[in-house]
Amino acid sequence: MIGFFDRLARPLLRAFDPEDAHSFALKALKLAPRWRPPVDNSRLALRTFGLNFPNPVGIAAGFDKNAEAPDALLNLGFGFVEIGTVTPLPQAGNPRPRIFRLEPDEAVINRLGFNSDGVAAVLPRLAARAGAGGIVGVNVGANKDSNDRATDYVRLIEAVAPVASYVTVNISSPNTPGLRELQRASALDDLLARIVETRDRVSPRAGPTPVLLKIAPDLSLNDLDDVVGVARARKLDGMIVGNTTIGRPATLRDRATALQAGGLSGRPLYPLATRMLAETYVRVEGAFPLIGVGGIDSGAAALGKIRAGADLLQLYSALIYRGLGLVAEIKAALIDALDRDGADKLSDLVGVDAAAMTAENWPA
Repeated sequence: MIGFFDRLARPLLRAFDPEDAHSFALKALKLAPRWRPPVDNSRLALRTFGLNFPNPVGIAAGFDKNAEAPDALLNLGFGFVEIGTVTPLPQAGNPRPRIFRLEPDEAVINRLGFNSDGVAAVLPRLAARAGAGGIVGVNVGANKDSNDRATDYVRLIEAVAPVASYVTVNISSPNTPGLRELQRASALDDLLARIVETRDRVSPRAGPTPVLLKIAPDLSLNDLDDVVGVARARKLDGMIVGNTTIGRPATLRDRATALQAGGLSGRPLYPLATRMLAETYVRVEGAFPLIGVGGIDSGAAALGKIRAGADLLQLYSALIYRGLGLVAEIKAALIDALDRDGADKLSDLVGVDAAAMTAENWPA
């Protein structure tokens, strides 16, 4: 039934402005009748960040920014959902148009700019589903006009820790001016120290809340050394690699749309994001797990992320072009890979190609 409606709706949605199509899809999910989620093969289950995931395929932040339909998304077969980015105060984001499809490339450019209802609006929605089960993470970011962005993150951790399965600190969006400066070692060390202290301080009432860091795929390797070093020193629970890129690969065919400002996602991001994932994996040395995101549009691409070092995966842009059937396709491909390699569990495949990947030429 999901596949039937997906095949009908996708061509229709592609005829609309991308942001209008997104809003329509989210509203449809909110109004859709509830159904039982697919039963996952037990070999896909894993325990990561102290949480039990039924499968490793999640939906990335950006789709459900304001926690309007996390349970509907879980019912589609995702192993986890990350909502957000949530900001302390409501903000409209950048002027429209701000999402652009690169159809020949199966890619998207966005410059949304953390459009958010604000944390006060999101909290009751998350609290209302507290007993529903399922893993729902919260991606948090600073307000554009904030005078103290570090304090924004501290206040967000305080607010969402009691209702979040995990929290992702997003300092890597290219669409909030100056935000990526927080990835620099000195600023990052101060920020993560305050965030971890806050998480630990509120844990008696919130319980244990894993904290993850989402980084840009555009970091230099020297900067990546610093980021991983700080994350390990501050004992983060994990990292997400990575956000959208400000780069424009030479392989892009829609050169006119590629001139739009913003972050690029979708298929063309895969080589860079996967290389950065492998580079991160070899630097982390097993200190914490990684989530791989960026350009996953097939079972083979998903398996490539795992072999590059990802314990978990996140999708978003590929759903526009491939539809919801991609979720089941990926899960089936992962089971096939386990059978082919004679592996008992996905963790047996995590990072097996990472070292070799880091020796390859840098993606063009």
